Amino acid sequence: MKKRNAALVVAFGMVLTGLAIAQAKKYPILQPEMMVEGSTYSKPMGKMGEKPSDPWSATTLGAAVNGKANPAKVTTVVGEVIDLSCYMQIGKHGDKHRSCGQKCVNSGQPVGLLTEDGSVYMLMEEEHDPRRDGQTMSNFRKAASDHMAHIMEVTGTQASHAGMTALYVRGFVAK
Repeated sequence: MKKRNAALVVAFGMVLTGLAIAQAKKYPILQPEMMVEGSTYSKPMGKMGEKPSDPWSATTLGAAVNGKANPAKVTTVVGEVIDLSCYMQIGKHGDKHRSCGQKCVNSGQPVGLLTEDGSVYMLMEEEHDPRRDGQTMSNFRKAASDHMAHIMEVTGTQASHAGMTALYVRGFVAK
């Protein structure tokens, strides 16, 4: 009986350890051999986005249905800036994909952020009306292109729905 209980305790401990490892590494990073040089998740190359005092800007709230935007929270995430299209389609990222990713983002493909645990965020400009009216596009896309394949600390408003998570960043409105 004691051996059986000891075996159960060991087995239970192994299950918990396995769950902890699985939780720490949510999703496998596609094509992990495609490496990033010059920055790491513990030492990002730089920062993108201004930390807002409220999750949504006045222009987002003004554009929202009945003045109420979807639930969101201000957060900071560290990850590799990626061309979302190539990453989701063929797993490309990292330094060897930098020039292709820059071309894709400069051609209007969506920008993403790949975290160490394999999570992927879509990156977008937060300010609704300036984004809609093209007042953020050149600044945001330039920053994304300049930092393609770099690991960056990105601060913004995190919103999720139906399995998709976006991080809306501020600070790119043309002045």
